[in-house]
This record gives sequence, structure tokens and C-alpha cells, in this order.
Amino acid sequence: MVKQARAAVTRQALISAAAEVFGADGYAMATLPVISGRAGVSSGALHFHFPNKDALAAAVEDAAAESALALTEESALTAEGGRLPGLVAAVGRLMDAVTDDPVVRAGFRLGGDPSRKSEAKLHDWWYEWVRDALVQARADGELAEDVSAEDAAVVIVAATLGLETLGAVDRYWRSAERLVQLWSFALPRLSPAE
Repeated sequence: MVKQARAAVTRQALISAAAEVFGADGYAMATLPVISGRAGVSSGALHFHFPNKDALAAAVEDAAAESALALTEESALTAEGGRLPGLVAAVGRLMDAVTDDPVVRAGFRLGGDPSRKSEAKLHDWWYEWVRDALVQARADGELAEDVSAEDAAVVIVAATLGLETLGAVDRYWRSAERLVQLWSFALPRLSPAE
């Protein structure tokens, strides 16, 4: 039992260290020796848990998706006023996580990193989550009749991923002011006229 607990701690330390390195340097420039050094574990321990860099990157993406799902679901459930306010809250929480949580930030960066042959699982998940929220908003009568949930999801996902990417260079792109600009533009179009 002690070995299992130690292995879990080591695995988590490797994922956290990898997220920091992938988030800072990108997939191509990240090296396993730097990651194992940052985690404070041997190269052998790293290879025990992850056979290669791609497996480690996939674990970071999975951890990021798990965190992102938890925070968006919580935001959507606790927001008052319906599905659209829940979507607004979820986008805000996700942008905060991209700014503050190295694992979530690295997960999104890895998904869009051209040096890695990735399925962009986190980007795909985000699109599906937003689309599903908008489909529910439609079912609840919260989406304007002439707005396609699919089209609105494309715009919101493109905008949030754009803010995430631009925010890697200038954190202001992930700020509350930028999100207010996004929603000030989008919400009047999404909401029914009344």
C-alpha cells in the first residue's frame, strides 16, 4: 500500500512538472531530463510511469480535461439564471484556470501545438461542452430562435481558444475586461429578444 501511494505521488509530481515545462517551452522543446529534474525524480522513475514524452503529454492533457470538466460543470450548476449565465460563468472559470493552473494551461497548449501529432482532445471536449450547453439553452427557451447552437458554439469556442492563445503572450487577453467585451457582444445575439 505504501508503494502504491508513493507511486501515485511520483506520477502526480511528474504530471505537474511536465505541465510546467510543456506550458513554458512547448512540446518540441520540452525534454524528459528537465521534466524529471523539475519533479525531483530519477529518469528511471519517469520511464516507469511514462514510456515516452508523448505518453506524458497525453497524461497532462487528460489531467487538464478532468480539471476543466469539473470546474465548468460546477460553474454551470451553480450559476443563477439559466444555461446562458452558466456558460458565461464556465468560460470565466476556464479562463481563470488557464491563467492560474499550469496543468489546464498546458493541456490547452498541447492540444494546439503543431509540433505534436495530437488529437486536440481538450479542444474537442470544450467544443462539445459549449455546444451541449447551447443545445440545452435552446431546449429551455434561452437561445434566440434564429441562432444555431452549432454556429454559436463555433464562435464561442474560437473566441475562448483565441483568448487563451493570445493570453500566452499577454495575460490581458485572459482578463475579466476581455471576457466582458466578448459577452457584451455575444449575449445580445444569443438571448431571445424579450
